[in-house]
Amino acid sequence: MRNFTEAVINRRSIYALGKNIPVLETEIIAAVERLTKEVPSPFNIQSARVIVTMGEHHENVWEITKAALKKIVPADKFSGTEAKINGFAAGYGTILYFEETDTVKAMQEKFPTYAENFPVWAAQANGMLQFAIWTALEDLGLGVNIQHYNPLIDAEIAKVFDVPASWKLVAQMVFGGIEKPADAIVKLPVKERVKVFR
Repeated sequence: MRNFTEAVINRRSIYALGKNIPVLETEIIAAVERLTKEVPSPFNIQSARVIVTMGEHHENVWEITKAALKKIVPADKFSGTEAKINGFAAGYGTILYFEETDTVKAMQEKFPTYAENFPVWAAQANGMLQFAIWTALEDLGLGVNIQHYNPLIDAEIAKVFDVPASWKLVAQMVFGGIEKPADAIVKLPVKERVKVFR
């Protein structure tokens, strides 16, 4: 297992994914459950919710997405969209991330001084959870990318996966075997992004 910094450095968006994965499903589920429990949240509100889909359930996520996009993408441009969605379906699974909005509202009522901050703080905590799980899956040898087709697919996802009305979909994380590594990316010089006073 790599150290934390190496795992973060190696975490990349991998789009060429397949169904041949180097770990057991149980290891993936264990990582998701462990990190969902342990990643911090403001006032310990624990408002993030997660659904892990694999097999036909994973493929159904992308059939739902394809059907939703077909309604709004012009027919002469749909082939590119379809190819992109099929690429996500080619992966092994998709993790759906949600915010439990009733929990956030309850904290807004309990602490009115900070009411406007709770949705922001909850979103930040959800982002931390996504990053932690993404990094853990990369460390297990999986390729991962994250998508945001919400709110376009929210209603149908809620119907198919029996999602409570108070859960708001915020992201879709695709994972699978790495068919092709990520391309190189350009990083800004760190001195342009970090100031140090000592």
